[in-house]
Amino acid sequence: MSRTAAILLAAGSGSRMQGAVTDKVLAPLAGRPVFAHSAAAFMASGVADFYVVVYRDQRQMTELAAYAPTPSALVQGGRERQDSVMRALASLPDDIAYVFIHDCARPLVRPEQLVALHKIVRREDAVVLAHRVTDTIKEHRDNARLRTLDRSRLWAMETPQVFARDLIVRAYSRVSEKSLHVTDDAAAVEGLSHPIALLENSSPNPKLTTPGDLAYLEFLIERDPSITADLGWRNQR
Repeated sequence: MSRTAAILLAAGSGSRMQGAVTDKVLAPLAGRPVFAHSAAAFMASGVADFYVVVYRDQRQMTELAAYAPTPSALVQGGRERQDSVMRALASLPDDIAYVFIHDCARPLVRPEQLVALHKIVRREDAVVLAHRVTDTIKEHRDNARLRTLDRSRLWAMETPQVFARDLIVRAYSRVSEKSLHVTDDAAAVEGLSHPIALLENSSPNPKLTTPGDLAYLEFLIERDPSITADLGWRNQR
């Protein structure tokens, strides 16, 4: 029987937080660390049989371990996000067939979204959570001219992004061999010309990047308590 793993990325430097918090994934959000919200959503969904928590340093590892889902492995991240993902992939047990990759700086992912992604990946081998772009987007060219892009075809990527294990391993092997730089996992798979399904997200799933984002996340939870109501919080301190 094939199993599914979830890689929970928490090793980012958080440099754009401008010192507002020491560690953004450990910052308090609705009474619990930001990381705990993602971990609880995965546990509530039941989609993963194994977890890899990617940490930055020993101090952070100790904090994250208190909220890590079980069973899990703790893996130290690399210099770049893609290095962290590759280290996590290398640590997976042999019987893992599908892999969720989630940036824990997106704490409002919902269990029902995880379940939907799990169903799609078993059919398509690659799927990402995303939302439609509503702004008018323009490309600025070298000659200082602008070109308006067709926003009906534009999607903003979120996480989790979910893949067949052999597909994402091949994709990152290519990234490493060619010394490429990718900012998300879908970009690595695009290099193999493999189709990627999209699951449209109609719920806010913002990434905690700047100090103002933390206040926005608090506002979203206060406005809609159901975001956290069904998580269970099994790993409470």
